[in-house]
Amino acid sequence: MTKGANNEREVWGKVVLFLKEHKHVALHVACGDITDVKIEDGKLIISTFDNTISALLEDGKREIERALSWQGLDLTVMINKKEELPKATELDEEKLRKMFGNKLKVIK
Repeated sequence: MTKGANNEREVWGKVVLFLKEHKHVALHVACGDITDVKIEDGKLIISTFDNTISALLEDGKREIERALSWQGLDLTVMINKKEELPKATELDEEKLRKMFGNKLKVIK
């Protein structure tokens, strides 16, 4: 199997289609919004920031693996719960604190 973004999108698209055709509605809807999917070292790695979607994916792991088997793929499914990134303003404030130390006054 060739690696690359197009192949990953194709595999993921077929997973979503499989879930729809097999009437896994909630899982299909959740997976339809996921775009951060990678194939590395025999693993399909699905990443999300959302706790609810992450839990739904964990519960539906078996169905996702069945969708991969349906495609003739032998991949292990991994759910990667990403940490939420700090807001841009928080990052800016941190930079300013490093520059100005205690002299910085933040008004919220």
